[in-house]
Amino acid sequence: MSLAKTPQEGSFVADIQAIRQRARQHIENGAVTDAYRGDRTTVIKVLNEALATELVCVLRYKRHYFTATGIHAQAVAEEFLEHAKEEQDHADKIAERITQLDGEPDFNPATLAGRSHSEYVEGKSLADMIREDLIAERIAIESYNEIIRYLGGNDPTSRRVMEEILAKEEEHAEDMRNLIQTVTQAEQAHKSRTEEPLRRAS
Repeated sequence: MSLAKTPQEGSFVADIQAIRQRARQHIENGAVTDAYRGDRTTVIKVLNEALATELVCVLRYKRHYFTATGIHAQAVAEEFLEHAKEEQDHADKIAERITQLDGEPDFNPATLAGRSHSEYVEGKSLADMIREDLIAERIAIESYNEIIRYLGGNDPTSRRVMEEILAKEEEHAEDMRNLIQTVTQAEQAHKSRTEEPLRRAS
């Protein structure tokens, strides 16, 4: 059996030699090589907006965790806390990717809400809190889909990061949808039970 290289294999070896040579140039750019096809300035800006979105979600979920009251409050609060931790993990991954692109992750609290795609809405009742979290997740899902389409094949690493986060946000949205149904039904049943004696008395 012949072990001679085919022309295709030979050309690949030539490419490897070129890659090695390019890798020695501009080593200060770290992960950003000549193969990177994205508009790095725009990608960093977009990722910083996603970072702000995640941080606002962390703060909103934490607020809801500490202030949740009413029927099912304990179980729902635990869900809020779990989501807060996962949103923080998303923020860390985005910040890490920004630094890999030789950018600076923007954690400035003074401009955080303005850069976030989702809003920081506290909500009064437990149902309000869940509803606001669901709305925020839906905003993140739509905007992250746009980011993924923008990144396309120009920045596959950033795209994969955002795709992983998007999948988790879709899980969060489904969790919130199920919770809002459960809590709303429970509140309606409770209201019906408390109003029934009043109707009988009248």
